Amino acid sequence: MEAVSVARVMNFGDQMPASLFGKIRMETLMADLPIHCSLTPEALEARKQGLLTALLHRSTRQEFLPEGLRLRFDASSDTLSSIVRAVDAERHCCRFLRFTITVEADEGAVTLDLTGPPGTREFVAALLEL
Repeated sequence: MEAVSVARVMNFGDQMPASLFGKIRMETLMADLPIHCSLTPEALEARKQGLLTALLHRSTRQEFLPEGLRLRFDASSDTLSSIVRAVDAERHCCRFLRFTITVEADEGAVTLDLTGPPGTREFVAALLEL
């Protein structure tokens, strides 16, 4: 569905608020992407044993979300750098994933949400062996 037709359906005429456009467009694109990792089995195993396992071990809490997983971390520059490295690597092979990094005020906790279309929660749980 094009953004203009979505705007009309939502009674915005041809003018959709910018805040809604990105959200609706992202959800449309995500729904079109299959839940699939493009890494070879060997590369996936190496990633699981290295980058992903290290990130999971750094987390202080894991919480399942309806559409995925939330990892919580103590605040540190090193941890934030590790999260960014993991997101940069994963966004290329798991294109369906949406990554949201939240850094709380006053040097508070850091969270990473890994979400996506239906089935993402199960995929991430299996990948991380949770």
